[in-house]
Amino acid sequence: MTEKSPANNFPAGYEVPKVWTWEKGNGGQFANINRPIAGPTHEKELPVGKHPLQLYSLATPNGVKVTIMLEELLAAGHTGAEYDAWLIKIGDGDQFGSGFVDVNPNSKIPALMDRSTPEPTRVFESGSILLYLANKFDAFLPKDHKARTETMNWLFWQMASAPYLGGGFGHFYAYAPMHIQYAIDRFAMEVKRQLDVLDRHLADNRYMAGSDYSIADIAIWPWYGNLALGKQYGESGTFLDVQSYKHLQRWTAEIAERPAVKRGRIVNRVFGEPSEQLHERHDASDFDTKTQDKIAAAGTAKA
Repeated sequence: MTEKSPANNFPAGYEVPKVWTWEKGNGGQFANINRPIAGPTHEKELPVGKHPLQLYSLATPNGVKVTIMLEELLAAGHTGAEYDAWLIKIGDGDQFGSGFVDVNPNSKIPALMDRSTPEPTRVFESGSILLYLANKFDAFLPKDHKARTETMNWLFWQMASAPYLGGGFGHFYAYAPMHIQYAIDRFAMEVKRQLDVLDRHLADNRYMAGSDYSIADIAIWPWYGNLALGKQYGESGTFLDVQSYKHLQRWTAEIAERPAVKRGRIVNRVFGEPSEQLHERHDASDFDTKTQDKIAAAGTAKA
C-alpha cells in the first residue's frame, strides 16, 4: 500500500519546505538556462542588419508567430516590413546577453527593434509584436468594430491559453525528467478543452475573427495548428486524438498552405529537416539559397 501524505492525500515523497530555495541541478532538460532571477549573465551586443526591423528570435511557436506575420506583410506588398532575423540560441543562453536583455528585460524570444522610428523602438512579447506590426502597417487587424474586437479576444485567448499547452502539457509530457500522471492528466484535460473551444468556434467561422485572416490566426496557428498537424511534442497528436477535431483540422490545413506561412515557419529554425531550416534571414532570396540543405549542397559542389 502506497503511503499517503495526510495533508493532501498525495503519495508521500516530496515535503514542501516553508521557504523555497533554488537547487541548480533540479530542472530536467532546461536546468542549464532556468533561473529564478532576471538580468544579463554576460556582456554581448546584438548584431544589426540593413533593414529597419531587426528580429532576434528562434523558431519556437512564439517566434514563428512573428516571422509568419512579417512574411505575410511582405506578401501583401508592405515593403517596409523587410527584416533581418537573427538567431538566438536559447539553449546556449543567448537570451541572457546584455544586448538582448536591453530589448527584452524578460529574456524571452522573440524580441524586435524597429529602427524606422525617430528613436529605435523595442517591442517584446509575441502578442505585443503582432499588434504593433498590425497597427504600423494597417494590416491583418479588421477595421469593423465587431471583427476587430473578436480578433483581440482570440489574440489574448492565445496568450493566456498557450502556457497550459507549452509550459504545462508539453513540459510534463515531453520534457520533465519523469512522467507524473497527475500533471499529465491535469494539463492534457485542459489542452483538450482548449482544442474543443477552437473546434466549436471554427465550425461556424472560416478564420478566428470570422471571414478575414488576422493576427488572431497568426498567433494561434503556430501553437495549436502545429499540434493539430502532429508536429508538436513527439507523439502528443496521437495521445490527444487531434484528428477528432475536424473543424480545427480544416483551419489548420488551410493556413498551412499559405506561402507566407511556409516561409515564416522555417526562419530561425535549427531543428527538423535541413530544407526547413533557415537559421538567419536577411533577404527574400535567402529562402532559395541559404536553407541548410542548399548550404550543404553548395559545400558539396565546391568540394
